[in-house]
Amino acid sequence: MDGTVRAWVNGWVVSRGAAPPLAEPWGWTIDMGMYGHVTRHVFGATDEGLDETTVRKVAGAVTGQGVWLKAFRDPSVVAGWLDDSWWIDPEPGFLMTLPLAADGAPATPDGYRLRGWSRGGVTRVMVAAPDGSLAARGQIAPTGGTAVVDQVETAPEHRRKGLGSLVMRTLQNAAARQGARTGVLAGTPAGRGLYEALGWEVVALLTSAKHGPPASARA
Repeated sequence: MDGTVRAWVNGWVVSRGAAPPLAEPWGWTIDMGMYGHVTRHVFGATDEGLDETTVRKVAGAVTGQGVWLKAFRDPSVVAGWLDDSWWIDPEPGFLMTLPLAADGAPATPDGYRLRGWSRGGVTRVMVAAPDGSLAARGQIAPTGGTAVVDQVETAPEHRRKGLGSLVMRTLQNAAARQGARTGVLAGTPAGRGLYEALGWEVVALLTSAKHGPPASARA
């Protein structure tokens, strides 16, 4: 199993309050217990290490709706291994890492308010706009030497003001102070630019697929 994927799984379940991951020969099964996101199967291998036979076997055993696959390989490749009962996100995600070290506290833009707190092993950060509305947020789950960043977002009307960087640097500092030395996240194409500007590096592509009715039935 890829160590970065394992670290992401361990931190993600803490961040989302999911069931403890069940080890499988090919990766992990994680129960979420939510409509539209009942369970997810995460493959432990990345890139060329993830083979078609394994993906087809796991996907072929799925019968219920709302089950997800997370495969760390290009969607254009994984799409050819799944039948039309799977919706596949056409945009890849990005498994990314960063060496963590606490640095100086980032400055909060005038008029905005930054607040952070920790509960249940998760540190959360929010930035309130001058009118009190939510401008940006994010959270991080340290699990020993690694920490997983999750659910980072900035409201559209507050973008390009440095709030995403403020949230990320605050979370990174918090995890470093708790002993984490490596940050891990699964980013979207929209977030990749921010993360790379802060020094994060892509280590693998990520395909997300959701099981549901066949395409013919959906049409």
